[in-house]
Amino acid sequence: MDKFELALQFGISVLVVACPCALGLATPTAVMVATGKGASLGVLIKGGNALEKAHKVKAIVFDKTGTLTVGKPEVVNVMLFSSVSMEDFCDVAIAAEANSQHPIAKAFLEHARKLRQKIESNRQSNNQHVTEAKDFEVHPGTGVSGKVGDKMVLVGNKRLMQTYNVTVGPEIEGYISEHEQQARTCVLVSIDGKIAGAFAVTDPVKPEAKNVILYLHSMGISSIMVTGDNWATATAIAKEVGIEKVIAEMDPIGKADRIKDLQIRGLTVAMVGDGINDSPALVAADVGMAIGAGTDVAIEAADIVLIKSNLEDVVTAIDLSRKTISRIWLNYVWALGYNILGVPVAAGILYPFTGVRLPPWLAGACMAASSLSVVCSSLLLQSYRKSWVFQDTKRGHSHCSKST
Repeated sequence: MDKFELALQFGISVLVVACPCALGLATPTAVMVATGKGASLGVLIKGGNALEKAHKVKAIVFDKTGTLTVGKPEVVNVMLFSSVSMEDFCDVAIAAEANSQHPIAKAFLEHARKLRQKIESNRQSNNQHVTEAKDFEVHPGTGVSGKVGDKMVLVGNKRLMQTYNVTVGPEIEGYISEHEQQARTCVLVSIDGKIAGAFAVTDPVKPEAKNVILYLHSMGISSIMVTGDNWATATAIAKEVGIEKVIAEMDPIGKADRIKDLQIRGLTVAMVGDGINDSPALVAADVGMAIGAGTDVAIEAADIVLIKSNLEDVVTAIDLSRKTISRIWLNYVWALGYNILGVPVAAGILYPFTGVRLPPWLAGACMAASSLSVVCSSLLLQSYRKSWVFQDTKRGHSHCSKST
């Protein structure tokens, strides 16, 4: 062939080898495979942005109720602090809490209705008429208020009572302190400015919570609890699961502000929550993770949904993100390796010395091979196995193990 045809073939080979197809496939193929694998493991990842951010997480903020705890509170004690009868107390509290969606409210409603039925059965009466509350208002992080008949009723924590200038006497303080030391939440009921009674609610910690916190610590990730509950109960729960930093008595906006404070310090923050109150924090966090059994609002606001409502999937999401980023870098090595080695050969660097050149058809084969290698490398993410966190209940010891 003449010189022009020879030069043209070198030019075509360089153009074909230099095609950046493999570079373009390196990230999207890995993200696509990883999101599919995550979904099969019970971790629904909404797009590649969340997957790529999760590997940078250095702090995880946990809500308490429904996240670290089972989310099914039970009333364990009811106490009256006035001359109001238990029957009237139940009627008033049921009317005030009827429109609330909070798990504690639902627990008390169930308990109060059973107690009310028991009272009626003992009296052999079926006169169960509960007046509906008017002017019902939700106070985020503190409780609810409304008018039941001509009575102003407040149901909530001590902060709500202080807001409405309701006196909380020493006897009530002692009741609250006693139950908070047992990791129980105390809810006060005020009628016309006076505490009528209170009830204590317990919500057991999820069995995997302690091991998950321990495992996250081994990954170099700090755990923080942010809750609207009181300090004593929050501290008791945090101590049980192994969380050292606790921020309690926070309203929804306060939770989001605490996350922003962590971000200002240069930390990439993830938030794990389940309720409407957690939505602002889920949006403010770099990576929002919603419990699958949580509210629709929280699920919509989150970047990652833990479908099985298992805290172990928090570890899975972060570990899968780290594996995906590592795979993306490996894909870049494969893609760039072909270009770095192939382009000089295609340009004829060996031709003057050895007569070896890269014909256009062989250059096309190399380009296809580079794309194929990147796709195959990404598909290897299908072999990912989650990092298990489990508890040896037989021996009474906690263990963590990580799959290879």
